[in-house]
Amino acid sequence: MKSLPHLLAAWAAALWVGGLWAIGYLAAPVLFYHLDDRMLAGNLAGQMFRWIGWMGIVCGTGLLLHRFWFSGGRALKQSFVWIVVVMLLLTLGQQFGIQPLMQELKDMAMPRDVMESMFRDRFAAWHGVSSAVYLLESLLGLWLVARQASR
Repeated sequence: MKSLPHLLAAWAAALWVGGLWAIGYLAAPVLFYHLDDRMLAGNLAGQMFRWIGWMGIVCGTGLLLHRFWFSGGRALKQSFVWIVVVMLLLTLGQQFGIQPLMQELKDMAMPRDVMESMFRDRFAAWHGVSSAVYLLESLLGLWLVARQASR
């Protein structure tokens, strides 16, 4: 049986990557499919993306601390660590760059839906960037789980 710190690290990776996939490719599309109010669906999805972002920051930081604690400087030679670093940087970019910018566009469009406002094109462009970053992070997450399993 693994020690408790290794078990917690495995759970952190599973929680982070599983959450990315569950929210991005299950929950958010279901909201837009089943809710008639697209503005409400977007606001709810945005909240879920913010929460998974914070979870990613906590889990990613924990995974890095775990690896450096048990591997020391050798951790820098592990692909697992570099995958976590890239995922964490993408998460930080989303959380503190892209999402606030998109929220600002939504706020400027109020009381209308941003997609019915003069900010539509800018919002759509940033939404595309956000989607690409999220997809990259999700795919890296699959690689992360595979790297952890092969350890």
